[in-house]
Amino acid sequence: MSEAVTAKSTVGPNGESFVLTNKAQSLANYPHARRVGGFIFVSGISSRRFDNTWEGVEELADGTFRLDIKAQTRAVLNNIKAILSAAGAGMEHLVDLTVFLVDMANYAEFNTVYNEFLDNAETGPTRTTVAVKQLPNPRLLIEIKATAVDPSARSA
Repeated sequence: MSEAVTAKSTVGPNGESFVLTNKAQSLANYPHARRVGGFIFVSGISSRRFDNTWEGVEELADGTFRLDIKAQTRAVLNNIKAILSAAGAGMEHLVDLTVFLVDMANYAEFNTVYNEFLDNAETGPTRTTVAVKQLPNPRLLIEIKATAVDPSARSA
């Protein structure tokens, strides 16, 4: 059973912002997503939970962490799905993704989970995947930024 999405929507001069009240809050002043010009722009999303813990992170007895790229990828994509839902869209409306991986050794496992969510190259979004030195927290292996077409702006 999926969790209900609760969001605060605010319209300003740069479009409509969406801040999900039951998802991890931004670490600075930016929304989860913004609707403008027929598109929905989703901020970079990680596997961080509302309680500021992370999916795919297990703290070991010695204080180190076991990081799971599959669990983190699944959480990121589920978070994007919830954000799009709050804006009246779905994964089928994605047009472009930018994926940030800390280690390209995780590329194949990332793709395994990605393909569970977006299973058709003909209808799926374009995608760029880049390696980055680090993300805002050392427990993170992945972050994804997304752009979707706004289904409410499409002509019939």
